[in-house]
Amino acid sequence: MDKARRDRDTEGRARSARPRDGLGRPLPYGTQGVERQPEGVVRAPGQTLADAQRLLDAGMPFHAHEVFEDAWKTGPEAERELWRGLAQLAVGLTHAARGNTAGGARLLLRGADRISGYHDPYAIDVAGLTAWARQLAARLDGPVDAGAEAPQLISVS
Repeated sequence: MDKARRDRDTEGRARSARPRDGLGRPLPYGTQGVERQPEGVVRAPGQTLADAQRLLDAGMPFHAHEVFEDAWKTGPEAERELWRGLAQLAVGLTHAARGNTAGGARLLLRGADRISGYHDPYAIDVAGLTAWARQLAARLDGPVDAGAEAPQLISVS
């Protein structure tokens, strides 16, 4: 697509208006896709976690990543690495579900490393998520079912 035809937002920034599937892959224009998450939404941490968990459970980790990205970009500076790490876990699961095992494993491990220094803020099960990410990364050998592999973000004990 040439520059003159690129999708742009109201500020003139390039934004893809192509529909996407549940794993965030672009579909041809005119195809019915999965509704994208709105960008730049400021949510309370509990709402961020609830929205992301709902999307993870539905097998839509790419969309959960977008929710975490909002928290990463709009949250307090002291929490940015936490939300960024959670976004990387969701993207790692996205890549694993798409069959990109090397990229998926790399992002899962990067996200686990990034969140490992936090001590369960907002009841996030940091130890459980870190273990989940490392175990999934170690056993990736082909596409996974994103919904079946979805982690629990909040400690249930």
